[in-house]
Amino acid sequence: MYTADIQSRWLNFFGDRGHTIVPSASLVSDDPTLLFTVAGMVPFVPYLTGLVPAPYPRATSVQKCIRTLDIEEVGKTPRHGTFFQMNGNFSFGDYFKEQAIEYAWELLTNTEPNGGFGFDEKDLWVTVYKDDDDAVNFWKKTAGLPDERIQRLDMDTNYWSTGQPGPAGPCSEIFFDRGPQYGIDGGPATDDDRYVEIWNLVFMQYLRGDGSGKNFEILGELPSQNIDTGMGMERVAFIKQGVENMYEIDQVRPVLDRAAELSGRRYGASHDDDVRMRVIADHVRSSLMLMSDGVTPANEGRGYILRRLLRRTVRSMRLLGVEDPTFAELFPASRDAMKAQYPEVSADFDRISRLALAEEETFLRTLASGTTILDVAVARTQQAGAAQLPTDTAFLLHDTYGFPIDLTLEIADEAGLSIDRAGFDALMNHQRTLAKADAKSKKQHLADLSVYSAFRAQGETTFTGYDYLDTESSVLGLIVDGASVMSATAGQIAEVILGETSLYPESGGQEADSGTIVGNGFELEVLDVQRPVKGLVSHKVQVTSGEVGVGDAATSVVDPEWRRGATQAHSATHLIHAALRQILGPQAHQSGSYNKSGYMRLDFSWNSALSTATKSEIEEVANNAVRDNLEVTTRILPIDEAKALGAMALFSEKYGDTVRVVEIGGPWSLELCAGTHVSRSAEVGLINLIGESSVGSSNRRIESLVGLDAFRDLAAERAIVSELTSSLKTPREQLPQRISALVAELKAAEKKIAEFEAGQLSQRIPAIVANASTRGEIALVAENVGSVPSGDDLRSLVMGVRERLGSGAAVVALAADVAGKPAVIVATNEASRSLGLKAGAMAKVAAGVLGGGGGGKDDLAQGGGSDLAALGAALEAITAAVSR
Repeated sequence: MYTADIQSRWLNFFGDRGHTIVPSASLVSDDPTLLFTVAGMVPFVPYLTGLVPAPYPRATSVQKCIRTLDIEEVGKTPRHGTFFQMNGNFSFGDYFKEQAIEYAWELLTNTEPNGGFGFDEKDLWVTVYKDDDDAVNFWKKTAGLPDERIQRLDMDTNYWSTGQPGPAGPCSEIFFDRGPQYGIDGGPATDDDRYVEIWNLVFMQYLRGDGSGKNFEILGELPSQNIDTGMGMERVAFIKQGVENMYEIDQVRPVLDRAAELSGRRYGASHDDDVRMRVIADHVRSSLMLMSDGVTPANEGRGYILRRLLRRTVRSMRLLGVEDPTFAELFPASRDAMKAQYPEVSADFDRISRLALAEEETFLRTLASGTTILDVAVARTQQAGAAQLPTDTAFLLHDTYGFPIDLTLEIADEAGLSIDRAGFDALMNHQRTLAKADAKSKKQHLADLSVYSAFRAQGETTFTGYDYLDTESSVLGLIVDGASVMSATAGQIAEVILGETSLYPESGGQEADSGTIVGNGFELEVLDVQRPVKGLVSHKVQVTSGEVGVGDAATSVVDPEWRRGATQAHSATHLIHAALRQILGPQAHQSGSYNKSGYMRLDFSWNSALSTATKSEIEEVANNAVRDNLEVTTRILPIDEAKALGAMALFSEKYGDTVRVVEIGGPWSLELCAGTHVSRSAEVGLINLIGESSVGSSNRRIESLVGLDAFRDLAAERAIVSELTSSLKTPREQLPQRISALVAELKAAEKKIAEFEAGQLSQRIPAIVANASTRGEIALVAENVGSVPSGDDLRSLVMGVRERLGSGAAVVALAADVAGKPAVIVATNEASRSLGLKAGAMAKVAAGVLGGGGGGKDDLAQGGGSDLAALGAALEAITAAVSR
């Protein structure tokens, strides 16, 4: 049974039973506490917790998910995958425990010709929470299961909650018994790999209180009981396809096979190689799906996870003996395996492929440079006579350079060195602890969203700002310091919930409107406007006068100048995007934007800097669109119809079933957008590109001033040009040549000055040599030479003195004031080094006295610091070192 067939059977079964079929949400989660959608229930959490009223009584979905906590287990067990699909059915106060159990058993055991999965009843076990007698009775009634195949387990495995006060309840899990050849008897309670969990039914029936972990108080039953279930698609697939694990199913195996072909190794011949091939298959598929949802490689957040997956893939291929690039072979194999269920991976494959290949090329270079850093560290460790590579070096390579620890271990072992793996793991655990603490703090912050549920229950906030700059409404709620209150007085900061508002909440890259909220006896300055939960607009305000109370009539008033600038900037963003795609091609796809009155920036997929000519061309195309006074129209359409028209959607945005389409000049600029816009392009005014830069390995950022701000910037440049023409007595058109000539003259003069100063310094060499003292058989020069122009000059002086001292054992240490900072450079010759004197060690001693750092090679080294007054003491420390 192919994976696509499992999906269609699931959706058809629940769709036929009154469930709304909800398309998979993006892997990029809306939840600020989550990097990714980690479970099928995540998109439904606001409905399950009651924060937002559910738009349907029952729903079903096949949700794309990413989990990375078990990344080290990938390839080692039959069921741990980074990317997976969760089949879910949900009830929001509709059916409950008995019906959920009946649905699950019917779909699992119904024959394949009748639309079921065709599992043999004798192979299925269930677990329930130890005190959930209702679930036990329903399983007996529905499935006729004997007591020994219904196992009662503790709260740690069979009780669900969000981890904070709110909905909670017991769960029941369904397991498939793979047979005695896979493990011991005893059922799921043994926690043996023989029993594979395929479906989890969560019965949300209680309200829990405070507590940590599974230690919390049950406060009572929920007024509305919900169902949340999840079936692991890949787990069912590997069972129904008769293979050993999820890496061998139809969606994953083609990549594994291609890795085997490229490496010349046979899958099944070696346990270690099998694990590596499974890691490659999992990580390539996971990376493909992440990039199809707009994630790009980066050094933090989601992009870091993607980068780690891609780099682990490269590392695994190297362990299979393949050092050449392989992504050009592996990713097409994954695309072809996934495109039947996810056509977007094929439609967007050019962009995905470019990202993957660029990251592979970069990491192969990183491996080369990382190996160099590691080689130096190994050499220093061996020279020091140590047997263990410093732990901080291994961690630095892993954390900063993305150099895999297993590769570090391998290279160190080849050099006869060990690594304190426990110390490395301790550093990694410390890093994870910090990350978890950060995530926990964010999760606790999210708990504050519960204050909005009562307001959201009254309905969605109506936004009137497309048509009006002021709107009369009433105050539905007030929030001060995270708590709902009845009133707020002058001087207080509060959140105001209105039934209708003309003030635009920050979204789609557009900054929130500026304005006021006024009513009888009060005035509120609007500081920010946000959507804390779907469908609800909250206005952060400062009460500037009077007292505002719940139920008061209130009028939202938009600052007209701010809105004019905001609409200009947002429409300019669309014009720049269209110009980019016209000039660079459709692969220059917007990946993010930000606009406010007078300014816009746009991030787009591209992996090289734009030339000056290209930037000028983009600017000209956008301004030509302004000149042509193109009509700007908006339409509300079903999302499928909008996409069929060619309207572009952004990965970072979440869209409903109906969307707003903004057209500028017809199909030339056609985007899904909820922002505010001008009515004709001429209203945008001037567009002045002011910057273009990199924001990642495969993304660029273009910035522009818009409207009056663009004019003011150009006027300022004109004033500068006018001043230059006057000062240099040169016509404007000849300024570039005149300035270039002046710069060349300046460089020539600086070169002559440098040559003169170097000559002056070299003339001091005989006098410095004459001051040499003797320490045993060693000639020592330790002198403060005063102020010198640069470190290079001081270095040349030191080397000149060393040369003049001849072949006898000699040490030269000269100190100087270099641009206001103390510096000491030490040089030794071959004869002194044979006596054990090393410049690097002496430079470190001097730097310690100066309050800084230093080091270098045995023949030449430098130290510095912050204490100019300590130069004499630093030279005395070197003299003492030589004397010893």
